[in-house]
Amino acid sequence: MRTSTSFASDGFVLHSYPYKETSLILETFTRSHGRVAMLAKGAKRGASSKYALNAFQPLSLEWFGRADMKTLKAADHQRINPQIRGPALMAAFYVNELLLKLAVKDDAHEQLFDQYGETIGALAGLQHVDRAAREIETALRRFELKLLEELGYGLTLTHEADSDAAIDPSADYLYVVERGPVRLTSQHEIRAIDPVRLSGSTLVALSHAEFSDASTLAQAKQLMRRVINHHLGDKSLHTRQLIREMK
Repeated sequence: MRTSTSFASDGFVLHSYPYKETSLILETFTRSHGRVAMLAKGAKRGASSKYALNAFQPLSLEWFGRADMKTLKAADHQRINPQIRGPALMAAFYVNELLLKLAVKDDAHEQLFDQYGETIGALAGLQHVDRAAREIETALRRFELKLLEELGYGLTLTHEADSDAAIDPSADYLYVVERGPVRLTSQHEIRAIDPVRLSGSTLVALSHAEFSDASTLAQAKQLMRRVINHHLGDKSLHTRQLIREMK
């Protein structure tokens, strides 16, 4: 008789939706197994503390099963993060959607998991919403950099695409997806390939995940949007549309 394989890992719930009358289907992100889909039987009854299944909370998860849809055995809080509010909440939903759209199931990325936990912790700590804009943008850019790196889409930030020369902080560049930064030579090239224009100093700052300069932060946002859109292909991000509608 075959027995079900059991697993355990730190994890977070990325998304949940109802299944039948009392259960939930969960999309989770775990340290040791990456994205894992699980069925949480009876979770909607709310009668057992083992189903502590709120998003953005660090959990200890146990599950079992051989099929693509595993079965949750237990979930316990490791600690309680403060409730995320306002613009920081939309940023947290955006981070979750990036993982759901780009990360492959059952593919562990421990460093990305750590960056996710750090990002959610930073967003949860932003209690003064009126002063949170820069901190939110910084947290998102750092997460996006790590996401692209861990999924094999890492950016070329330290040398020029064509010559392999070190980035000149005083020069201007065009960043071409799947190619890298090309030193700016003419306005015609911008019109021809429509890349992201950014400074060499921004590329150097990005290579160190440093966003203290406002110009670097603004250019980094444009670059990340272009690169992520490329890798999403025909997939759309609902959180982006919702943010636009709210604005």
